[in-house]
Amino acid sequence: MASPGFPSFLLLSYILVFASVDGSSSPAPKVSLALYYETLCPYCSSFIINQLSSVFEQGLITIVDLKLVPYGNAKIQGNDNIVCQHGSYECLLNTVEACAINVWSDVNKHFNFIYCVERLVTEGKYKEWESCFEKMAVDPKGIVECYNSGLGKEIELFYANITGFLQPPHAYVPWVTVNDQPLYLDYANFKSYVCKAYKGSPLPKACNSLTRQIISVEKAKPTYEVCYAEEPTKMQASNSSSSTKMGRKWTAGTSRRRQMMEYSI
Repeated sequence: MASPGFPSFLLLSYILVFASVDGSSSPAPKVSLALYYETLCPYCSSFIINQLSSVFEQGLITIVDLKLVPYGNAKIQGNDNIVCQHGSYECLLNTVEACAINVWSDVNKHFNFIYCVERLVTEGKYKEWESCFEKMAVDPKGIVECYNSGLGKEIELFYANITGFLQPPHAYVPWVTVNDQPLYLDYANFKSYVCKAYKGSPLPKACNSLTRQIISVEKAKPTYEVCYAEEPTKMQASNSSSSTKMGRKWTAGTSRRRQMMEYSI
């Protein structure tokens, strides 16, 4: 659901940037590949670490303009409070990953951080996400400032609008689009769609190894599991301590020191 108070000109600006492609390193425009997801959906985490990562491992990133939108099936309820499908900790991680995308514009850098966090999710250790700063040898200061200043919440409201304006509307996550066309339940076959959509030559070697035929995305069999948008959330909007107001603050410490958080209600 889009936030009614979000400035329309900013939304339009983002859509224009989001739809644009960078052909500076290729004779043909890059293919737009977008992932709409939420951080604690196990199927999103699995897709990121087991499939989407191959964009970097197999050289497809040279023909891809990758966009990540960590908002997913969250809802906005009263006074721009964000309620996430898998609870308040998912709201925290959605915002942290949104801040990473904002602070580290280099897709390689922010994807590596997100990959680290999502791997911890698959291992049931997502509360140890701050260890990713040390693992990546990066300074957490920019992420801390983004989160604590409220910028992270603004970005999440921004992503709420982007997600809410999807056509057709997303029904679940992971929701993957190639050149703005959803792949529905065939999302794990995204590389075939990317290679077919790219009009330049030569194709990356990764494309040469793809033999699977692209089927009609509307008829794709439900081979892969998803988190449906209409599934009940774990958090109740009437419980003010459960709604993610993004007023809580955290301070990054050493790897041996747990995050310190406090709610500002």
